[in-house]
Amino acid sequence: MTEFTAKIILTDIEGTTTSISFVKDKLFPYAKENTKDYLKETWLSNETNEIVRELLDLPEFEAYTKEVSKVANESLDVSTVDAFVKYLIDKDLKLGPLKRLQGLVWEKGYESGDLKGHVYPDVPEAFKRWTEAGLRLAIYSSGSIKAQQLLFGQTELGNLLPYISGHFDTTSGHKQEQQSYVNIAKALGEDPCNILFLTDVVKEAEAARKAGYQTAILARPGNAPLTDDDKTQYTVVSDFESLAISLKQTT
Repeated sequence: MTEFTAKIILTDIEGTTTSISFVKDKLFPYAKENTKDYLKETWLSNETNEIVRELLDLPEFEAYTKEVSKVANESLDVSTVDAFVKYLIDKDLKLGPLKRLQGLVWEKGYESGDLKGHVYPDVPEAFKRWTEAGLRLAIYSSGSIKAQQLLFGQTELGNLLPYISGHFDTTSGHKQEQQSYVNIAKALGEDPCNILFLTDVVKEAEAARKAGYQTAILARPGNAPLTDDDKTQYTVVSDFESLAISLKQTT
């Protein structure tokens, strides 16, 4: 059992609370398959118009039009936008308007029951245990805040949102940059040394540690393998049950 004392636990999602395969093999394909229908249904809405404008303003759209031998000023219809979205998803690009559109498509999926958020079996009990001990729990993911709330609000193991007091996405900064964790600590109103960051990505742990955070890396099945050097430099655990986290008392 690995012991920490902290006031806030900040946790990543993919590979930490949720399997990478759920995101890669369920959420992304669902967005690809259902974006066109969503655009058809909402094409005249202000929200969709705004997202489409933001998508077409991306530098990636010019690259896309060249790649598929289209001209940027051709008639832009649902099919064109849908094809561009598929192009962005295939390239695994984490772009604001794309994430916003994906979140709306996923929302429809959760509402219809086509989607249920995946979390590892140890997650609900850990969230409950930590919050009952007086710790605050927050999420930091490259997925949008809306997508985070959808996932944790409608998991296969129940609604976990009541345990979560804060959500952060890339509007706070890139996950592998030290400044992002400085920004989040300020937003949480807490000294970085009192925050424990849980992730499966070494470069994220490195950035958080440089910002003054405590860190632990999750080595769950399906996650990227860790080197011997990684295991020497960082605390590595297999699951949340391996963590004993107590509330740091104010002196």
